[in-house]
Amino acid sequence: MGRTPADRGRPVLLLVAHGSRDPRHAATVAALTARVRRRAPGLRVETGFLDFTVPGVDQVLARLHADGERDVVAVPLLLSRAFHARTDIPAVLAAQEALLPGLAVRQADVPGPDPLLLGALERRLAGVRAGLSPAQWRETGVVLASAGSSDPGALAAVGRLARHWRLASGRRAVRTAFASAATPTTADAVRALRADGVRRVAVAPFVIAPGRLPDRILAGARAAGADLVAPVLGDAPELAALVLRRWAAAAGAPRADRLLTG
Repeated sequence: MGRTPADRGRPVLLLVAHGSRDPRHAATVAALTARVRRRAPGLRVETGFLDFTVPGVDQVLARLHADGERDVVAVPLLLSRAFHARTDIPAVLAAQEALLPGLAVRQADVPGPDPLLLGALERRLAGVRAGLSPAQWRETGVVLASAGSSDPGALAAVGRLARHWRLASGRRAVRTAFASAATPTTADAVRALRADGVRRVAVAPFVIAPGRLPDRILAGARAAGADLVAPVLGDAPELAALVLRRWAAAAGAPRADRLLTG
């Protein structure tokens, strides 16, 4: 169903997720989509997947077009400006614009890496803190483990976030690790912290939803004997807020910001 006339001045927010054969991925994306909707009543929010999961981005855009929607802002549900954000998603969106008369799709920036997500990472870690004192917690080394990329810029951005986290939190050490396409691996990063004399090591997955690469992060953490492993970011409120900020920036912030409830 289309939107009311009062809502039609607002571009649809299309979340573009990667997709996975792991059903936990789709469930997590659905939970995040629901949180975004709660934060922006009156905004039409839809989700499409690039691969493995339905509905595909092309299917969602076709449905929106059939509903009379012509203005869409696509927010990549990604934590880096790597290949999918720079190549795959623009190609899919451009193909659908060419097929669907009058459709205009703007691609927003990715939600991460962004310092706002440090709050979500800290909260996920706090859930597995196991009664450590503040002093013990500061002495705990952290491995910020992301999916990885062959894009040097994307890797550097994760490194900047890790440095920001260490300085902002006063932690003894925060190191990056990657599940694919780059080094060090999670296991290597955990072992490197041990070699530097860090007695307690926690792994913080910098990924949105469960799947093959997050499972690789978990396996590496276990193989190297990490003391604590946090859950994925999931439907963190900080991530929902960033999705809406990226949509607002692409849609026209003065009008869009009035939609946001928190």
